[in-house]
Amino acid sequence: MKKGLLIGCALFLFLGCQTLDRSSPTVRREIKDENFKSSKEDNSPRKRVMILPFLDVSDKRPPELREKARKAFITDLNRTGELIALDSRELNVDLAKMMEGSQYKMTEVAKAAQALGVNAVLEGKINDIRIKRKADNVGVIRHLATQFEVVAQVRIVQARTGNEIFNTVKTVTVEEQGTRVAERVETDRFLANNPEMIEIIVKDAFLDFSPQVIAALDRVTWEGRIAAINGDRLYLNVGKISGLLVGDLLKVLEEGDDVYDPESGGHIGRVPGRLKGTLEVISYFGNDGAIAVIHSGSGFKENDRVELY
Repeated sequence: MKKGLLIGCALFLFLGCQTLDRSSPTVRREIKDENFKSSKEDNSPRKRVMILPFLDVSDKRPPELREKARKAFITDLNRTGELIALDSRELNVDLAKMMEGSQYKMTEVAKAAQALGVNAVLEGKINDIRIKRKADNVGVIRHLATQFEVVAQVRIVQARTGNEIFNTVKTVTVEEQGTRVAERVETDRFLANNPEMIEIIVKDAFLDFSPQVIAALDRVTWEGRIAAINGDRLYLNVGKISGLLVGDLLKVLEEGDDVYDPESGGHIGRVPGRLKGTLEVISYFGNDGAIAVIHSGSGFKENDRVELY
C-alpha cells in the first residue's frame, strides 16, 4: 500500500513538471483593428512605397525577429501586384541619424526617399507581445487554451508632402487549444524558448496590414521623375514594372510651394506646381525606366515631376 502511494506521488510530481504532446491542436485567430478600407480596383500605375527597418519598443527581443517580419511583409506587398514595395537599403542614408525617440523622423526620411521616385514611406513597429492562458482549475492534467497577442503599429507618410496618411495599431490574437499539464511559464522565458512560434505570429500580425496599406496608398497621387534628358529623349525613373504603357501621356509639373498655417506655423500642405507640358511614353529602358518624347510644352529639367495626364 505504501509502495503504491509512493509511486503515485512520484507520478504526480513527474506529470506536474511536464507538458503533454498535442497531436492536433485547434488554433483560433482574432484581429482587432480600425480604419479599414477596401483596396483600389483601377488600372493606374503602381505606386512605390519604401519599407523602413521595423522597430521594437523592447530591446530584449532579437532584431532578427522584426527583420524577418519586414522581409515577409515586402514580399507579400509585391505579390499583390498593387504596388511596388522597396527595401530602404536603396536610400544609402544613415537611418539611425533620422530617429526621434522610438520612431523615425518620417518627414526627413520622406525627403530622401522622394529622390528615388518613392511615393510613400512606411514604418512598422512591434509594440508588445503577450501570452495569456486559460485552463480548467481542477486536476493535474488540464484543458488549456494559450493566447498569443502581438500589438503592431504601421505608419505611412507621403514622400512628396511628408503628410501622414495612415497610422494604425493592430492587435492580432492567435489562440491555440490543446491539453497540457499545469505549468507556470513567464512570457519572456517562453519567447526565448520558442523563437520560431513567435516569429510566425509577428509575421502574421504585419501581413494583416497589407490590404490596409494598399487602400491607404489610394490617397497618394502616383508620380515619377525625369531622371535625365538627352536631346529629344527624356528618361524617366518609372517604367514597365511601375505600370506605364507605351503611348501613355504624362504631364510635367514644377515643384509646388509649401504652405504653412500663419498662426500655428504647422505645415498645411504643398500646392500643385505649374504645368510645363506633356510627354508621351515611347519605350522602356533599364530595370524600371521609360523613354518619353515631348508632346507639348518646353523648359523641362531633370527631377521635374511627372503624373498621368
